[in-house]
Amino acid sequence: MDVIIEKTHALGRIRLNRPKAINALTLPMIEAIASALPDFAADPDIAAVLITGEGERGLCAGGDIRALYDARAHAGPHAEAFFRAEYRMNAAIKEFPKPYLAIMDGITMGGGVGVSAHGSVRIVTERTRMAMPETGIGFYPDVGGTWLLSRGPGEFGTYLGLTGDSFGGADAILAGFADYFVNSSQLPALIAALETLPATATLANIQDLVKGFSESHEPPHTPHLPEIDRAFAHDRLEDIIADLQASPSDFAKKTLAVMAQKSPTSMKVTLKLLRLARGSATLEECLEREFIATQRVVLSDEFYEGVRAAVVDKDRSPRWNPDKPEDVTDELVNSYFTIKLPKLFP
Repeated sequence: MDVIIEKTHALGRIRLNRPKAINALTLPMIEAIASALPDFAADPDIAAVLITGEGERGLCAGGDIRALYDARAHAGPHAEAFFRAEYRMNAAIKEFPKPYLAIMDGITMGGGVGVSAHGSVRIVTERTRMAMPETGIGFYPDVGGTWLLSRGPGEFGTYLGLTGDSFGGADAILAGFADYFVNSSQLPALIAALETLPATATLANIQDLVKGFSESHEPPHTPHLPEIDRAFAHDRLEDIIADLQASPSDFAKKTLAVMAQKSPTSMKVTLKLLRLARGSATLEECLEREFIATQRVVLSDEFYEGVRAAVVDKDRSPRWNPDKPEDVTDELVNSYFTIKLPKLFP
């Protein structure tokens, strides 16, 4: 079974179980999680739900993008079904009426963020490696990523969304993706303690329990926040790049080198999604917007070229078209926002 659903005393367990694929999400896995949530919510003997990943490598590496790549001939219908189910699940996690805990130990990226960072108690470790790396495969931060990234401090979320930069546990807390830092050696004891919770345990009870295992760490990105806030405050990608080019710092040079590898189209679409997300009142609004854009993504060559370079041929040399930000027109960017689809949340 790719997802193990079980009850341990008053704790509902969701265990992602594709360790060889770092628990990458498939449609049946998404459907299994979505089905388990209302059952756990209705069960009076369940106090909280905990999601974890099997194996040593991480919680979840994201959605199974190789499956989407292989289904290109039927991209529209297949992708619509996949993303519709996934985004509805993301919203259900956000609105889950009981404490929803996620242990983001190891790799937690893309769709892995969607099954964890919308929860109410989000735990990272010294092994956590998080990212919303979608601009590197011709995509954009989804699974409600635009909601999360637009609500971090200053422009940190804009930086993370455009660059796809990976970050550890302390930075995840800084960005608003997590709440508590627990050393990985303490996880078995923490889970054992959670399994002894009474059915009457409240969110405050659980937060107090987790705090007893947590520790504090300085986010590595803290020294760079002033430069990030300045450079990434612009609403045009070209202005962000120009600002970084004018900076003499090593951080700016490194950031420019990273952005040079990303899809210019994806970065522009991401920036627009992030700015629109700042004006959104709910996660659902952002998911609706992301859902519309997915259908443009899977009908374009950009996504398949990105997956080819990263996953299929693994040459890490995508040939983006257009390959320069200044050649990505407003018309092209706007085409990601105009496809008509039945709403996710009528």
